[in-house]
Amino acid sequence: MKTYDDLQGKDVLILGLAKSGYESAKLCHKLGANVVVNDGKDISKDPHAVELQELGIEVIGGEHPMSLLNNRPLIVKNPGIPYHIPLLEEAVKQGLDIITEVELSFYISEAQIIGITGTNGKTTVTSLIGDMFGNSKVNGHVAGNIGVVASKVAQEVKSDEYLITELSSFQLLGTIQYKPHIAIVTNIYSAHLDYHGNLEEYQKAKKNIFSNQTEEDYLIFNYEQRHLINKDEIKSKILYFSTEQQVNGIYIEDDYVVCNGIRIIHVNDIVLPGKHNLENVLVAVLAAVLSGVDIKSIVHTLTTFSGIKHRLQYVGNNRGNKYYNDSKATNTLATRFALSSFRSPIIWLCGGLDRGNDFDDLIPYMDNVRLMVTFGETKDKLNALGASQGKEIIQATDVKDAVDKIQSIIHPNDVVLLSPACASWDQYDTFEARGDAFIESFQKHLPTF
Repeated sequence: MKTYDDLQGKDVLILGLAKSGYESAKLCHKLGANVVVNDGKDISKDPHAVELQELGIEVIGGEHPMSLLNNRPLIVKNPGIPYHIPLLEEAVKQGLDIITEVELSFYISEAQIIGITGTNGKTTVTSLIGDMFGNSKVNGHVAGNIGVVASKVAQEVKSDEYLITELSSFQLLGTIQYKPHIAIVTNIYSAHLDYHGNLEEYQKAKKNIFSNQTEEDYLIFNYEQRHLINKDEIKSKILYFSTEQQVNGIYIEDDYVVCNGIRIIHVNDIVLPGKHNLENVLVAVLAAVLSGVDIKSIVHTLTTFSGIKHRLQYVGNNRGNKYYNDSKATNTLATRFALSSFRSPIIWLCGGLDRGNDFDDLIPYMDNVRLMVTFGETKDKLNALGASQGKEIIQATDVKDAVDKIQSIIHPNDVVLLSPACASWDQYDTFEARGDAFIESFQKHLPTF
């Protein structure tokens, strides 16, 4: 861990306990700060709160008293807490620094940082890069929004390693000095406007990932969205990725991934399906190459990495039919990506919680759907959608029943796709439970020898 003395004797307010608050409080205490932890909920019996108190850290729960600002502390905010609560509004008025724990990770990391953000694809890209490092002799540690607190991991990484960090707009909004050596922006679409207020502020938060970079650093950006950045204001080396044309960076040519003029792999040999995942692959390959990961390790990942669980996850092959678990597709946007990812005929398993929306925006993506298997509260709506497009439809009670029913009517080369386009809560506690039911049903029907 890098020596960092700027918090010595400084008052620090940790706003929100959770995982990031817990780790931030311990780190700031370790760095010599006077730490107070505050959470809007009653956390008096929380084991993490009890542990922090045993370290001598003051913990205040149940409200956000304005007196917490009396000593003009540095505020380390849980990313999910909105800025419109009265305490933070007053802190902004007073001009207090408000950061998230990823800023702390930058202060203490000895390792070079690869920072990944974007509206879509950042988790897949982070996982791909981590897998490529894992196959190679270059050490990389995955952290951040993917589930492992970055400031905790940053204490453990060494100077010859990499800290591979997934970053949300919420986290990036709370950065001041944060500077990854390799900054990645997969794409920027409209999202989280309830938090950021408008698209411009959301984009501004995302762009914080490269705002402090220097000439020694790299920015990997989507060539199709190059209009979103002003190259004259960016000091780092800009490298693009594109599936459509040759660019300064990485691209597809004659169905090969080409990086620095070198053919890496044929697209048909990549396990992850879909154009959006092809973009994710390009980003990950370029970042790995820049970090010194060997081509053999990169190719091994691309031919074995089956995806993030429940996100267009390749489950396996049964009698020539590939099964994909996209249970995390809880809205039509995600299902549009899934439906457009395959050229083979699709058996589409869909349905779930009825939130009152229709599914007409899926019509342009249904050309390859051969059969729909519907279930859940929205089955009648999806039946009507399928009928309007002349699709064959059967109804099931749930995901398990859906997998059971298709066994007698599946055709050679059909792709079986669970992409519900709905939340799971009408039948399952979580989308993970729904996806696990799909995987278990797939495994049940595998032949035994």
